[in-house]
Amino acid sequence: MKRFLIISAIGILLMATGCQSKSGDKEDVTIYTTTTPEMTTTMITKEYVANIKSQKNIEIRTQMQGILNGIFVDEGQTVKAGQPLFRIAAVGVQEDIVRTKAAVDQARIDLENVSKLAAGNIVSPNAKKTAQAKLRASLADYRTAQLRKQLTTIYAPFAGIIGNLPVKKGSLLQEGDLISTLSDNNNMYVYFNVSEPEYLDYQMHSAQRSKLPLSLVLVNGDVFPTKGYVQSIAGEFDSQTGNIPFRAIFPNPQRILRNGQTGTIRIDIPKANALIIPQESTYELQDRRYVFVVDGNGVAHSRQIEVEDEQQGIYVISKGLSMKDHFLLDGVQKVKDGDHIKVKFKNPAEVMKSMQLNAN
Repeated sequence: MKRFLIISAIGILLMATGCQSKSGDKEDVTIYTTTTPEMTTTMITKEYVANIKSQKNIEIRTQMQGILNGIFVDEGQTVKAGQPLFRIAAVGVQEDIVRTKAAVDQARIDLENVSKLAAGNIVSPNAKKTAQAKLRASLADYRTAQLRKQLTTIYAPFAGIIGNLPVKKGSLLQEGDLISTLSDNNNMYVYFNVSEPEYLDYQMHSAQRSKLPLSLVLVNGDVFPTKGYVQSIAGEFDSQTGNIPFRAIFPNPQRILRNGQTGTIRIDIPKANALIIPQESTYELQDRRYVFVVDGNGVAHSRQIEVEDEQQGIYVISKGLSMKDHFLLDGVQKVKDGDHIKVKFKNPAEVMKSMQLNAN
């Protein structure tokens, strides 16, 4: 009897062990979520590297040789139109005025004398014409001397900001030497290069695009407080880059912008019928972005996509997906190309709504 009980206990134990083994062999099947791209109207943000120039920016150069003996401004100073900036001491300027003025006076006297003689037929009419020509030549020399005198003082041709002063008082200057620069920064030109496809897209919708405000992002990350607009497009493409320069104009009331700065032009372009997907449903490989498209048999296929724009939590897709494609929403780091998986579908509108709720 005792032996029978032992055998029975061993049998029960083996059966229990077998049942546990069979139960443990059953693995939980992971169910992944799929969805389709959502079509919507959104804003596409384009960014371009920008160079900032003053609307007016000139070099101030000497027009004669001489000593720089007067500097009436400082670097970065705001000046008014007509304000004196520099004075140059040029040898012989005043002496030329005196000499040419004397020549004019002498030519007038000669003309008076010859005119009297010509009236009495003492000299030929040609003598009077010669005297008149000498007077005109003397007057021209005198005006040139006066102009050279005026050029010794350099005035601001327009209101603006003085640039660097590379030469100091007392320096010997040659004709054409650079003294400084002058910039009118009331309005600033901002140049940026656009590719040929984007240029064609702009021109085909120029009536709407030309009215879109532009944002200027400064190098410190701040957005310039005033908006700008495209003002002109260059006449030809750069043969090396395939781009064409655009020029925008930005009001600069606080004079924050200066000639030579850089930044980034940002433009928001409305786009209808845009396909959007969650960023979390994609993965990156060798600088390319992919999703897993699940076919009707439950097989996951890796597919490359092209992202037109990146927004908060979503990608705007330009190529790679259609409205009919079911792509994997979760588990993209677990699934491999060619895997048979079990999925459940979730409406794309619900997906995007839940993303907005999570973001809040």
